[in-house]
Amino acid sequence: MRELRLARSGRLAWHECDEVGLEDAGDAIVRPFVAGRCDGDTLPIHRPVSRALQAGVALGVVDPVVASICGPVPFKGPFAIGHECVAQVTVVGPGVRHVQVGQTVVVPWAISCGSCERCRRGLTSKCTTTTRSTLAAFGFGPASGPWGGVITDWLRVPYADHMLVPVPDGVPALRVAAAGDNLADAWRAVVPPLADREGGSVLILAGGAKSIGLYAAGLAVAHGASTVDYLDDNPRRRDLAESFGARTRPLTEKGPRHGGQSRPAYDVVVEATSRPAGLRRAVHALAPGGMCTAVGYYLASGTRVPLMQMYATDATLRVGVSHARATLPTLLDFVARTGFPAEQVTSLAADWNDAPHAYAAKTTKVVLHRDPLTFNDEATR
Repeated sequence: MRELRLARSGRLAWHECDEVGLEDAGDAIVRPFVAGRCDGDTLPIHRPVSRALQAGVALGVVDPVVASICGPVPFKGPFAIGHECVAQVTVVGPGVRHVQVGQTVVVPWAISCGSCERCRRGLTSKCTTTTRSTLAAFGFGPASGPWGGVITDWLRVPYADHMLVPVPDGVPALRVAAAGDNLADAWRAVVPPLADREGGSVLILAGGAKSIGLYAAGLAVAHGASTVDYLDDNPRRRDLAESFGARTRPLTEKGPRHGGQSRPAYDVVVEATSRPAGLRRAVHALAPGGMCTAVGYYLASGTRVPLMQMYATDATLRVGVSHARATLPTLLDFVARTGFPAEQVTSLAADWNDAPHAYAAKTTKVVLHRDPLTFNDEATR
């Protein structure tokens, strides 16, 4: 059995590892056949950040929570990478009642039990049963648990009846490749806030969390936003955002003023630059009662936030991990009903065997794929 590992910045390789098996009656073994690259995975792939982050934590300029998620030398290889996938169920434990062999399922990025108090509240990425430190997740290394990565021949999934969410009939797996994380992250950033602000205006500051910003633009248009402005310095992503129905301009270009008045304010803002300056700009762009969701990483221990501005406009800033498992049923139902073309965000679709090269590509959204299995009446594995 093999899994994709990040050896060091810029280098990924297949690694032979032990076969996975059932360890608990509620486990399932799945075979991932579509895997998306999370926007956050590009940080350790494209930049040699491990020692710099370690030094930053030691000096107090990088928040120490980074080490609790990614290890004392953050993102130090080798570790199994990848946490977005669509898979086929191949084996189920004797305690599994609802998941069946042969089903195609989305695997959420964080491990959750579904029954603890936090899970019942929808905080599935902060499960008290599975979390030993800050996160319990696939693809972040040992500090986030012994779960491995999802770009692998076979994957053990605990709490299978809760964790595994069936892909609705007729929905292409490539369409929901990112549903386990980035697409769900975009959903929570725009859909619930728009439900409370019907016909509201949306601003997306993009370029850091690259695919999340694009998914957010498409979802905002699809959910009836009166205005969707997408700001990104990358012209190809601007073209794609326009194809979803958003208005676009470069992030570095100053916004329009109307009759000498101040720039327009927005009911919903998605901060996807992953930069402190973007965070401050997002807060200043909020209309009274508006909500900003920040979907990026802010590693510094002293990131400044304009709190007085928020006080004056009665604004809400949400910063935190996404709870994909809680979102998935509604998200997948929406995709099945509307045919929302999330696959348009994919900029590189590559063969599974080419993962070491393709996963390192400097592009917006990588999706790996291989042929699904054909099932008979008996388990394939």
